[in-house]
Amino acid sequence: MINWFERKFDFSTDQNILPSLIERLEGTPIRLRHKLSSIDPSIYALPFDGKWSILEQLGHLGDLEPLWIGRLEDILKGEKEMRAADLTNTLTHKGNHNTRSADELLDRFERLRKIAVDKLRTLTDEAAFKSALHPRLKTPMRTIDLFTFVAEHDDHHLAKISEIARKC
Repeated sequence: MINWFERKFDFSTDQNILPSLIERLEGTPIRLRHKLSSIDPSIYALPFDGKWSILEQLGHLGDLEPLWIGRLEDILKGEKEMRAADLTNTLTHKGNHNTRSADELLDRFERLRKIAVDKLRTLTDEAAFKSALHPRLKTPMRTIDLFTFVAEHDDHHLAKISEIARKC
């Protein structure tokens, strides 16, 4: 599986795909709950290959929700560049997610994701195409691009959880 920081993205669409993105983003907590229901809970906190456990993967998704919401606010305010992410993932590394239940982490993620989805539902077509520079990729990202990026990030971690479940 390719590392997240090695991923390349194509943000060339000229269509307003925001309604489909909202469905995809809103569905992530449901997909996570379904996925976890088929995984033995005794492996949730096991580190995998020297990397994050399933619970840490879940916690990480919740940890990043304020960043996505903040970046949306940056775009809508007309900022030139979106706020930077903590590329060392300090929140996740220090979050003690392995001491929490999957339900607690999922509830937190779902609550935070609802904030983003509710904001996206209020946007005009014009707002869907507003942009700001992504600080790491050094490319302009429109609102639809940012949330395509977010949906891809969700899928990346869903795939990581599946990989852990298969190999543990």
